[in-house]
Amino acid sequence: MKKLALAAALASMMVLPAKAADYVIDTQGAHAFIQFKISHLGYSWLYGRFNTFSGDFSYDASKLAQSKIQLTIDTASVDSNHAERDKHLRSADFLNVSKHPKATFVSTKVVPKDGDNFDLHGNLTLNGVTKEVVIAAEKLGEGTDPWGGYRAGFAGTTTLTLKDFAINTDLGPASATVQLDLTVEGIRK
Repeated sequence: MKKLALAAALASMMVLPAKAADYVIDTQGAHAFIQFKISHLGYSWLYGRFNTFSGDFSYDASKLAQSKIQLTIDTASVDSNHAERDKHLRSADFLNVSKHPKATFVSTKVVPKDGDNFDLHGNLTLNGVTKEVVIAAEKLGEGTDPWGGYRAGFAGTTTLTLKDFAINTDLGPASATVQLDLTVEGIRK
């Protein structure tokens, strides 16, 4: 009788709907990146990244539309591999880090597309301005890692118009927008 009750209990657990899992973004292991590129006067690309950020997300493959993510970026960690330029990027001409040391992204909805692709809508607060942005994203993969944990990874890209975020320094029409590329690997909590 005890075996039958145990079997029934196990069977009932197997049919319970899966719940979204919560993940912390793996910045300690350097498995997440926020990078950018912007045209330099139309002659070349300038690349950079933000070295310090944190965040978490909730994800269920069977209910992708219910997924959520939030990120906090330390704007002073901007790194374009050139100290003088980084100093200028931190100034009031661009990121104004003395007044706005953090940028945040909080998702508002996920719109599934074909395959592992989806549009991630959310509010980006940068330089004291909050605007809705859409990140074209894709799931890269998920599964167990060699250390007994479980991971899920995603990549996305969006283009921001600098003036939309009160960055009014005019570097010419070729430099009016910046492309953000995000790669996020999360470890299930």
